[in-house]
Amino acid sequence: MSLKAIALNCSLKHKGDEQSSTDRMIGLIVSELRRRDVEFLETIRVADHDVKPGVTSDEGEGDAWPDIRRRILDADILILGTPVWLGQMSSIAKRVVERMDAFLSETDDQSRMPSFSKVALLAIVGNEDGAHGISADLYQALNDVGWTIPASAVAYWVGEAMAKTDFKDLETIPDKVGESVAMAAANAVHLAGLLKAKPYPGLAH
Repeated sequence: MSLKAIALNCSLKHKGDEQSSTDRMIGLIVSELRRRDVEFLETIRVADHDVKPGVTSDEGEGDAWPDIRRRILDADILILGTPVWLGQMSSIAKRVVERMDAFLSETDDQSRMPSFSKVALLAIVGNEDGAHGISADLYQALNDVGWTIPASAVAYWVGEAMAKTDFKDLETIPDKVGESVAMAAANAVHLAGLLKAKPYPGLAH
């Protein structure tokens, strides 16, 4: 059974800037997914798109979210990547989950949101504490709007507080980070395959 994955990079950097640490963590997850025969569609750098504030799926003229929404819902696995800023997810990651709030009212005849039977993974990097808190917030938000969260669904790295070394500058990937990436990918592929073969039934009316 063919599975497809897509990534949203919620770095504050634009694509034209130097590669972000979030890119590197997403890339590690993508490599593990590809090893498991998952087709990777693309990474969308959200900062390069005019995603309007709001909680609907289309906030009007110039809003880039409707196209991004379509692309992520074409995939079976979503990788949501964010840096740690001030101990929190980036403002862009927050905006992404706010826009997904619209899923709550976009249900089908069985009361299923468009994200039902799709799996979400997290990629988090930063030079301060915050990965656990961000994971908790995003697990809750993504689950609220219909995504399924596998076991061990986050790969993260946080460096020494107030240090200047970024994840993208590490010469080697720490063993524990590599293990968490592999486990997150393996669990996501397993769960996405099960859900694609037998989607959530929803509610009979």
